[in-house]
Amino acid sequence: MGEAVEIFYPNGFSKICNGTTNQSLDDESHQFDSWYEETIDEDLKWSFALKSVLYKGASEYQDIALLDTKRFGKVLVIDGKMQSAEVDEFIYHECLIHPALLFHSNPRTVFIMGGGEGSAAREALRHKSIEEVVMCDIDQEVVDFCRRFLTVNRDAFRNKKLNLVINDAKAELEKRNEKYDIIVGDLADPVEGGPCYQLYTKSFYEKILKPKLNENGIFVTQAGPAGIFTHKEVFSSIYNTIRQVFKYVLAYTAHVPSFADTWGWVMVWKLMLKFVRLHRLISCILFSFL
Repeated sequence: MGEAVEIFYPNGFSKICNGTTNQSLDDESHQFDSWYEETIDEDLKWSFALKSVLYKGASEYQDIALLDTKRFGKVLVIDGKMQSAEVDEFIYHECLIHPALLFHSNPRTVFIMGGGEGSAAREALRHKSIEEVVMCDIDQEVVDFCRRFLTVNRDAFRNKKLNLVINDAKAELEKRNEKYDIIVGDLADPVEGGPCYQLYTKSFYEKILKPKLNENGIFVTQAGPAGIFTHKEVFSSIYNTIRQVFKYVLAYTAHVPSFADTWGWVMVWKLMLKFVRLHRLISCILFSFL
């Protein structure tokens, strides 16, 4: 037996192997020989022991993988970045959806930008007052993949209140005449030159998104890593950009273990909060962390 050799691939798969690379991931004797590695920073990487690779493929827009990990269960990875993990995706999606819907006095219509995996729609559809959830994602293959493999969201995809639209969210929102009680940004981080960058700009918020909110409407967006060392990556800039457009803005955070960091969200509303409703809003956010 030769000495074990570690082979690492940035934002990809690594193998620890003894002179061979054709070990089965399901072989119990080698259950920790296969890892998935994600780069957090130039000098920091986050690795997951794999039980199996359930799917690897690519759509027109992005690479897709579904992994079965030892620690976090099934994990959805897009373009080398973890999007959600079976054991704790509820933290991200409950914080994204419930504070806004619980604060709104009577939320009936929701427009979700992105959210192709269906989890944000699933949480919104838990609210009995909801009449329609529009989920607009640009990638048909990702949506089809998630509908097939993410069984936890199958009921949401089958719900008659869900209106699934395959389109660029900016273009779709701009052409619609309807206004919405809640608009949700469940998008990738605004990397310059990336597909979602234009959905985080002052121009988009001011000229397209704000006019599509009802008078008492609420907008909430994921805002990326918000930890002590990571909040300057995108969280601070998203918050500061939104503050230039909306007067009433609230940022909040929660720790997501599979992201290896604190995560942030930013929520805005068009009307001034009364004290009692502000207290209710803050309480529901605090309880969503527990």
